[in-house]
Amino acid sequence: CPGRPLSPLCPQVQQNVERLFTRFVEEGKATVRLREPAVDLCLSKANVINLKTFLSAVRLAHQGNDTGVLPLSPLVPAKNSDVEKPKTKMIITSRRDYPLTKSFPFSLEHLQTSYCKLARIDSRVLCLRKLRRLDLSHNHIKQLPATLGDLVCLQELDLHDNHLEAFSGALCSSGLQKSLQLLDLSQNQIQALPLEFCQLRGLVQLRLDDNALLRLPCRIGQLSRLRCLSAARNKLPFLPWDFRRLSLENLDLFGNPFEQPNPLVPNIQLKIPLTLLECAARATVNHRIPYGCHLLPSHLCKDLEVAKTCRCGSACLSSFIQITVTMNLHHVAHTVVLVDNMGGTEAPVLCYFCSLHCYSQFLDRHLQSS
Repeated sequence: CPGRPLSPLCPQVQQNVERLFTRFVEEGKATVRLREPAVDLCLSKANVINLKTFLSAVRLAHQGNDTGVLPLSPLVPAKNSDVEKPKTKMIITSRRDYPLTKSFPFSLEHLQTSYCKLARIDSRVLCLRKLRRLDLSHNHIKQLPATLGDLVCLQELDLHDNHLEAFSGALCSSGLQKSLQLLDLSQNQIQALPLEFCQLRGLVQLRLDDNALLRLPCRIGQLSRLRCLSAARNKLPFLPWDFRRLSLENLDLFGNPFEQPNPLVPNIQLKIPLTLLECAARATVNHRIPYGCHLLPSHLCKDLEVAKTCRCGSACLSSFIQITVTMNLHHVAHTVVLVDNMGGTEAPVLCYFCSLHCYSQFLDRHLQSS
């Protein structure tokens, strides 16, 4: 540093330069790699002549030679406007602008690559660990890689208008469990969501419009932070019983072929006497007995996770009576989009009974009220 004493914090140059990277020196770019401390000094937007002179001085200083013979310009502090800030946002809306040879900046927090005809998610995108918002809408993506779950800072994921047929259960069990707050899966070809979907406990907004959904996850009530849900124009005949546990601000279920509830026509799957498996399963759930794949076969664990709940609070596995009842959607949402063109705000909800006794009690009350 001309005209200045060397600060103890400034690295000594003599015998301390590991390597000089000068491939792009004609573009005003170079990198000086030091040994101690082990850092890279990245230079860019430099005057080419001054940069070459500076690099020559660094070489001489490294070798212990006198640099006084070189015409070094005096050191002028850089202005804030001259310092290039890390890029945090990138928006690409055409295939022509999509980078094929360059890497994405690792500092990106918001990336949008729409209308690029992508058939899969670029592996370079999956390395952007600082991403908070990823918009891949209006592409041709058919499948999501499990490594998408490694983006542990991701808060918003937009997959609107793609060719997805499923949403992986592995993603629901990944780091997205806690980070993901907005998920847009609208305008795809999804018929069902996995049971693990309800592990995305951080979800606040969920968009499922214009798919081919035949049902919603049976434990959807576990999404306690969910405030906005739209699943319009799907193929839902009814809603799961757990839907009653939601507490929403906005709900849109318009255009689904909801069936007409009829509590007097039950679907009876009750087996009397109960099998030993049914009795053991009910006791496990009712008494909250710990279980896992190290104790039980994996298929039994999955069955216990989707155990149905009777109106009396008792669990039932494969022996039950099922009906559909009407629920006013204003019970779970402040603002409700009409479910049909007739101005309705009601939808059928599945209801289960663990015994004939529970069903007959419900039937008595239903008949008395009507």
